[in-house]
Amino acid sequence: MEPITVPAIRACFVNCTKGEAQRMAVPKDLATRPWDDLDFLGWRDPAAEDRAYLVFPGATGLIGVALRVSQQTGLGRRSVCSVCLTSHDRDGVSLMTARLAGPAGRQGNSAGLYLCADLACSLYLRGKKDAGRRIEETLTLTEKIDRATTNLAAFLAKVGG
Repeated sequence: MEPITVPAIRACFVNCTKGEAQRMAVPKDLATRPWDDLDFLGWRDPAAEDRAYLVFPGATGLIGVALRVSQQTGLGRRSVCSVCLTSHDRDGVSLMTARLAGPAGRQGNSAGLYLCADLACSLYLRGKKDAGRRIEETLTLTEKIDRATTNLAAFLAKVGG
């Protein structure tokens, strides 16, 4: 992924108002992010544990979605991220929901996805971050990345991005 700027981040959100996008907490460490290892930019709001944000470099440009993080815990069980298929213990995976873009979202409709709670899917795929036990696969890294980006793109299409 190419490095992105704060104005580009704020301008790409499809499921929130321009005012909400201007008020969102944007990461302060953009200059030090491992951009070459990222397939998307994801972060949790440090001031509100139930908020997260994701920016994906889609075919037509950046697509950003605001997410709500479920407060339910994994109750001690292993869970699997729907994007990168990384297996985590306990609270390593969270249900994150996105209000749909447009009229459907204004009516309260949303779509949900189980994601790595820290939104570090790209780093787990590349072995740059450890989640404990790994499920052995015969796929190449390129195939795993393609699968993850396809899974994420399908979710974003539901949201309206």
